[in-house]
Amino acid sequence: MRQVSRRALVAAAVGSTLLTGCTTSVAGSANPPATDVSAEEFPIVGAADNDVDRLARNAFADLNTFWAEAFPEYYGEDFLPLQGPTSSVDVDDIDYSLYPSDTGLGCDEYPIDPAEVEMNAFYHRGCDIVAYDRAFILTQMEQFGAYINPAIMAHEFGHLVQGPIDEPAGRAGFSDVTIYNETQADCFAGAFTRWVADGNAEHTTVRVADLDPVLTGFIELRDPVGLTDVNVQGAHGSGFDRASAFYEGYDAGIAACRDNYAEGARVFTVDEFGSDEQGQIDEENEGNAPIEDVPAIIDGTLPVYFDSWVDGFEAPTLSFDGSTPDCGVMGEEERALGWCEDDNTIYVAEDLLEGAYNEIGDFAVATAYALPFAQAVRAHLGRSADDTTATVCLAGAYTASFFNGDFEESENGATLSPGDVDEAITFLLTYGQTESVLPNVSATGFELVGAFRAGFLQGPGADVCDVQA
Repeated sequence: MRQVSRRALVAAAVGSTLLTGCTTSVAGSANPPATDVSAEEFPIVGAADNDVDRLARNAFADLNTFWAEAFPEYYGEDFLPLQGPTSSVDVDDIDYSLYPSDTGLGCDEYPIDPAEVEMNAFYHRGCDIVAYDRAFILTQMEQFGAYINPAIMAHEFGHLVQGPIDEPAGRAGFSDVTIYNETQADCFAGAFTRWVADGNAEHTTVRVADLDPVLTGFIELRDPVGLTDVNVQGAHGSGFDRASAFYEGYDAGIAACRDNYAEGARVFTVDEFGSDEQGQIDEENEGNAPIEDVPAIIDGTLPVYFDSWVDGFEAPTLSFDGSTPDCGVMGEEERALGWCEDDNTIYVAEDLLEGAYNEIGDFAVATAYALPFAQAVRAHLGRSADDTTATVCLAGAYTASFFNGDFEESENGATLSPGDVDEAITFLLTYGQTESVLPNVSATGFELVGAFRAGFLQGPGADVCDVQA
């Protein structure tokens, strides 16, 4: 956050051709697949006898089934499978004899050295092939769990669905805008994941309860914060852009992925710090205001936003001293965050304030205050203050107002910095299941991010926010 003016973010980008560097990570404790696909049934060039290639092979078999069924329904044509090979490479110890000597991973028009896939996975439009670095996939699996493997393949398969350069029948076609291609592939991966979670896949499984790390993976693989303009070729999006696209596919299905990714149809939160003096300050501080300035920014925006549309609301006092008084449930349950109805004050514990700021960023602190503030608003409106998804939705609506520049002309004029929206959803994924922060939550972190997304994109009128009479 910062107390200076910032240009509005415009959803535009330039085109891209070779989509290297594109990966989507989805994590979780996936159950063992019901049946494994044999190497003879689905050959992968260079594959070894290990879990990386086994899970990838299973995922590709299920992806072919998924799209063979879905593509005719949503695009009106039969699906054309991958025309070139799928290749697995151990970049740490490349055995060049496993790959054609003249083309490597690629084709006659575009020869590709196997070393070019290092720490990556990609679909190549010119050759209509998919390749991945086994060491990279293994690293992701160790960090995020087994399901990251099929999720990466589902993202790359999303590019396959978009189509190769010559766009044969049975493919949807690429956009000229890189970031739309990448987030649409994230959306396709989300739609596939829902199909898997619903138990439709023969070889791949994932539990709904394990989807929280899916979004953590998207945030980890975002564009560098503050260093990527939405117009640059190769842009993939912010953590929120990618997580939002994945959630959209999971929640709304292929129709949403097909219809909502035309140029100009989306607003992206990825942005650069800027080349002026303020931009240099932001880059040095990673977009974070000094911690001593954060209270004034929150106090000058949070009450202003809700007062703008909630009639007769007495805004709670915001306490920034790190105390958690013996007030109602806050004292009884040893809460680290909450609204004390008795004195109409919002308290956040010192440990939570410091942890949110130091581990995530300044807007994580703003999100911490927005949640109990939204509880107070809901109580004023006669709604349940215990509906966590509804309060999270209102926190998303507040963030959108901030993002849209509604506070620039206020007394404590402030705007978001690149990465702030990512910090909001990271706070939910980090602390959303913590009893002292959001007690008795039945929703997963994945679902909380979905509620935040609804408020951010639709405002307080979103059904999830539940504040309309």
